[in-house]
Amino acid sequence: MKRFIIVLSTVLLSITCLTGCAAGDWSQGSEERKLRITATIFPIYDWVMNILGENASDADVVMLLNSGADLHSYQPTADDIMKISTSDVFIYIGGESDEWVEDALSTAANKNMIVLNLLDILGDDAKEEELVEGMQETEHDHEHEKVHEEGEYDEHIWLSLRNAEVLVNGISKVLQSADQEHAADYEKNTAAYVGQLNELDQKYKDAVSASSYDTLLFGDRFPFRYLTTDYGLSYYAAFAGCSAETEASFETVVFLAKKMDELDLHSIIALESSDQKLAETIIRNTESKDQKVLVMDSMQSATLKDAANGITYLSIMEKNLEVLRQALE
Repeated sequence: MKRFIIVLSTVLLSITCLTGCAAGDWSQGSEERKLRITATIFPIYDWVMNILGENASDADVVMLLNSGADLHSYQPTADDIMKISTSDVFIYIGGESDEWVEDALSTAANKNMIVLNLLDILGDDAKEEELVEGMQETEHDHEHEKVHEEGEYDEHIWLSLRNAEVLVNGISKVLQSADQEHAADYEKNTAAYVGQLNELDQKYKDAVSASSYDTLLFGDRFPFRYLTTDYGLSYYAAFAGCSAETEASFETVVFLAKKMDELDLHSIIALESSDQKLAETIIRNTESKDQKVLVMDSMQSATLKDAANGITYLSIMEKNLEVLRQALE
């Protein structure tokens, strides 16, 4: 937080100069310039691009977390704050990791900016992060329990196709309002994209219905609560989704290894950014020691380069479905 205060202070003068030198840009030049949309993370960016469709070239879409940085450790640079400041639409998750947003918005050059908090759109469907049996408690978790009393929720809302439908529709309405000339196109694109989300959701339901198991075990953090809730799956994990820990205690390792033996699980799951050492340690403490490590992608390290190479929200969720099938077969 101290670092962010310093960054915010250094950018204040730049924003003042920007607004002073560009007085009238938001009204006089608005018809000539592109619609400026800033999204914090990859799933939001990809949803926006799908809503824009063929009109994407008429908009300037920025993704802030473009270096593979984790949402939970991200703090905006001076350049990031400048991008937010001159946006027409700013879209972010709205969880505990986004505490910096309020201060960043207080310096915005565009006072007519539309700001979209996705947790607000999700409303009562947002879930608190939970600690399940065997999950290692950390200092963060104790702090998080206090925060929960004030209504903070699990931030990984994009890892649910059903949430995605709600959020995409909410984003689409905002973009239609911000760019009424192309509103009909955005509505059509949104309907087509939601259709794809629904198709993939049905594939997930079918896969779970046909599976032999109903429990997943993560030798890692667990950001998939929304997904497991959608399909009635149980889970065990080393750490909660927002935990900064990477090394588990002996007790946690032993508990998860015994749980694998008890449930006769043939695989353990790690996240895309994991070195898999914890998962391998848990396997070494099982009776058979021959389980496989599978990888599910939480999209927290996806970049614009990945997008340019054809990676999309749907393609990642398709791959996660294949991993889920393997874990549950």
